[in-house]
Amino acid sequence: MKSLLLTVFLIFSVFFSGENPDNLKINELQVIGSHNSYKLAIDPELFKLVSKNAKDMSGLDYSHIGLSEQLNLGLRNLEIDVYSDTIGGKYATPLGMKLVKNQPEFDPSQKMKLPGFKVFHVQDIDFRSHNLLLRDDLKELKKWSDAHPAHEPVFITMNAKDDVIEKAGFTVPEKFTARSFDLLEEELKTNLGLNKLITPSGIQGKYSTLEEAVLHFNWPKLKNARGKFIFILDETGTKRKDFINNHPSLKGRIMFANAEPGTPEAAILIINDPKKDGMKIQEYVKKGYIVRTRADADTRQARENDYSQFEAAKASGAQIITTDYYRKSTHFKSDYEVFFEKGVFVRKNPVIHH
Repeated sequence: MKSLLLTVFLIFSVFFSGENPDNLKINELQVIGSHNSYKLAIDPELFKLVSKNAKDMSGLDYSHIGLSEQLNLGLRNLEIDVYSDTIGGKYATPLGMKLVKNQPEFDPSQKMKLPGFKVFHVQDIDFRSHNLLLRDDLKELKKWSDAHPAHEPVFITMNAKDDVIEKAGFTVPEKFTARSFDLLEEELKTNLGLNKLITPSGIQGKYSTLEEAVLHFNWPKLKNARGKFIFILDETGTKRKDFINNHPSLKGRIMFANAEPGTPEAAILIINDPKKDGMKIQEYVKKGYIVRTRADADTRQARENDYSQFEAAKASGAQIITTDYYRKSTHFKSDYEVFFEKGVFVRKNPVIHH
């Protein structure tokens, strides 16, 4: 393990050409991470069945190794989808388990019966995860972080899932409200601790708004951000409004929001198509925002061995690039694999560097 860590450190140092990366601000880095990081594969027989009754299920045909394994590889962005389950048991008996018999048990410890936020992709169909409870994901992240206290900051985007599938037998999710977001952030505090978190108020500092701080490049240096996590709520519309309401500049919030540039809460932006919006991303990055984009989506690029979106993402300067393929697919034959030169997942940003 020591030799592996030393190798990673040497690669990291070489990539920064002798410059001490600790003096870079975190918006001057570019990192690669995973999309739907918690996801296990749909049972093959269930996948065959639902594929017969849907136009195209290929976009769900992927899975990930565990969160700690991803972080050990060097990924510094994760994505976690959460479903609210205040009482418990709402998602304990997925329709998919009834449709296909003799599947492996997905919740042998009966954790889905407990109250609290659940982690999975799509109710009743794509419901298998490394950790079904958010609190277990957070405990795993804390344990890994405590064992690697000098790690680069890990960006974690979160989707608050409550979409309804208009088909008979499908579970109707619990709607997210301002209260749901309060409970969600309480879970982050309880299981990670505030000392592990970079928060909006911590970035705002002396400035009148969070956005003003960001436009003055008031992000911390890497040396002051090591061992920490940054959470971003990847939502728009009513959910974003409920999250921001009564929290101007996200005061008192733990997570950042995908807020519109020009608003007091704008700091970290989600712009998922770097081929279409590469110039826009570059402009935002130069102004001081942090941007997350995607190298691939719905397995398309991997199936076609198409790196054009990844190249556009790199060139855009987006600080966070997500992929489902930091390793080659185990679901279909493809050589598609996403990493920076020399096999690393963190590098100096090519667009912004003070």
